[in-house]
This record gives sequence, C-alpha cells and structure tokens, in this order.
Amino acid sequence: MQRMNPDASIAATADAPTADPPALHYPFGSPPALGSALELRPGVLWLRMPLPFALNHINLWALRDGDGWAIVDTGTQTPEVLAAWRQLLSADGPLGGLPVTRVLATHMHPDHMGMAGWLTRKFDARLWITREEYLMCRTLTADTGREAPDDALRFYRSCGWTEEALDAYRARFGGFGKFIHALPDSFRRLVDGQTLTIGSHRWRVIVGRGHSPEHACLVSEELGLMISGDQVLPKISSNVSVYPTEPDADPLGEWLASIDHLRQTVPDTVTVLPSHGEPFIGLHARLDRLSRGHDKGLTRLRQRLVQPQRAIDCFGALFARSIDEGSELLGMATGEAVAHLNYLVKRGEATQTRGADGVLRWQASAPAAA
Repeated sequence: MQRMNPDASIAATADAPTADPPALHYPFGSPPALGSALELRPGVLWLRMPLPFALNHINLWALRDGDGWAIVDTGTQTPEVLAAWRQLLSADGPLGGLPVTRVLATHMHPDHMGMAGWLTRKFDARLWITREEYLMCRTLTADTGREAPDDALRFYRSCGWTEEALDAYRARFGGFGKFIHALPDSFRRLVDGQTLTIGSHRWRVIVGRGHSPEHACLVSEELGLMISGDQVLPKISSNVSVYPTEPDADPLGEWLASIDHLRQTVPDTVTVLPSHGEPFIGLHARLDRLSRGHDKGLTRLRQRLVQPQRAIDCFGALFARSIDEGSELLGMATGEAVAHLNYLVKRGEATQTRGADGVLRWQASAPAAA
C-alpha cells in the first residue's frame, strides 16, 4: 500500500500533474541520480533521495563548510537512503570523503528529519533547527507504538468520521517515528532573521508557518539562492492541516501570512531550491499562484456553508478527487478542510456548533445589519 507524504496537499495531488505557471523557469535540468550530486554554485550541491510515499523523492542540499559539508535536510530512515548516504560520504563519493560539520533541518517531517540523528552521531555534529520543530518532532516520535488517544478519536468523530474510519485510524496510529532515526538529545536553535555563516557565504533564516509550526527557509543574497524546504514548492501546494493536538488552530491564516512575508522579504531574482520538484526561478509568481489557489477554495467553501456542513461534507468544495472513508487520504483531507473552516471562523465569516450527536457543523455567518 502506497503511503501519503504529509508534505503535499490533497488539493495539489488531486489534480496533478498541473501545468507549470508560465513565469517559472527551471535552470538546472534533470535531477541528480541516487548517490550522486549536481553542483549548482561553487560549494552548493543538489542531492536527491527516494521516499516510500506517493511523493517519491526529496531534494537535499550540501553546502561547503570549511573542511567539510553542512547538510540541509536528510531524507527518511530507510535502507535505500542509508545506502545512498554511505555512497555520498565515501572517499570516492561526490562529497569527497569530507566530514559533515552540521545538519540543518528546515522542519520536523520524517523526510526532512529521518537521518538527522544518524548523521549527527556519525560525525559528532550539531543539529540546527527551530525550537518548535525540534520539540514537536520529539512529541510525535514519542507516540510511536502508542494507542490512538481519546482526544484524537473525539476530534475525528466530531468531524463526521464513522466508527469504521476510526478503527482504521486506530490501526495506523503511532507510525510517525517509523522513518526517523533516534533524535539527538540537543540542538542549536534557528530563529527568524538570524544570519548564519556557512563556509564563505552568509545565509539568512526566514521562518514560515502553516505547513509546520516553525519552518526555516535559508536565503543567500550573494549566491542568489533560497532553500525553501516545503514552504514554496514549484508544482504542488504544501499540506496545511489542523491536527487533534490543536483543534482550534489557524494554520491557513499563518500560511497565507507567511506567503506575504516571503514576498516582502525575498527578491524575485533568487533561484528557489525546493524539497520536492526542481529548482526554479519565479518565486513571486509561485507565491501568487499558491495564494490564489487557497482563495478559490475558500470561495467555494463559503458557498457550501450556506447550509450547515460537517468537515467531511466540505471535501467536494476543496478537493478534485473523491475521498472515501477507507482512504488513507481521509485524515489529511479532514485536516485541510478544518484548516479552511477554522480560517473562516477566526475571521467571523462562519460559526461552529456541536450537535446532540457530538458532531461539529459549520455554517456561514449571517451578514451584519447595516
């Protein structure tokens, strides 16, 4: 059974492949093969690792750092990725047998953090990551092997899930840490606006939110590069979801604010190095397209909420593909639907009520009197 990656939005994967926005330009051609690297700038290498998900790859970046390499993101903990790292790090590999000086993680998802513990221990290197990402990753990996908590079952039941869907959730729960090597017990904190010197170049940290709690992007104006992680992807939209741990969160509001922040603080001339897809030029056009996509979904959702709706009743307004109760997509679709619903509630455009059956229903707010 093919697993879903939490990086990709249901809306994006539903109608993929999508036509590339005409303003985007891909300057580097084909990606590097597994176990090899492609030099994009002197001392900046593009690596690619396989993923055991529907989204089947992740891009990683090696930055020359003195007598070694700083690694940005790490891939999942799988035998294939371990073999690829051993080839990359070998004396005759593309990293020239040089050590890893530090590991930087854009955020806490398994495809980004999976091998961080292995690399930091192998080279006695530090993990650099934002505080919220590190702590959230530790929290979620602690769930490995646990039974599904009552709060999570209550959350999904309130969204309209059947008992059969809840049983499937119980069976799948606790798998987050399966693809993550044991985390290091300490880290070096990244903060928004911080400047890092890596080798002979300076990189500025820009934090985005919505896809994950405190996602770090890295921008080097002198190199004209932005390592965007999952905050900006060229062909798919990142997953923006509400989870049972914080059912009243507003990640979509944070996501849209982060899009505006990136547009204002990063020049359109940079070459974007994303975690999925190929490096591209055309940052502002892509940000505009991502923002418009959510605006269109919210418009359709407002129309649906003329009548009270459960979260699962809103799928048709937001996603092109059908989501049934047995699908592995059900949890992700529910999280994205609630993110859009919470966005409207937070802005006074919708109300949320709980029925006698314990199920939440959302409805558009009545227009204020003149």
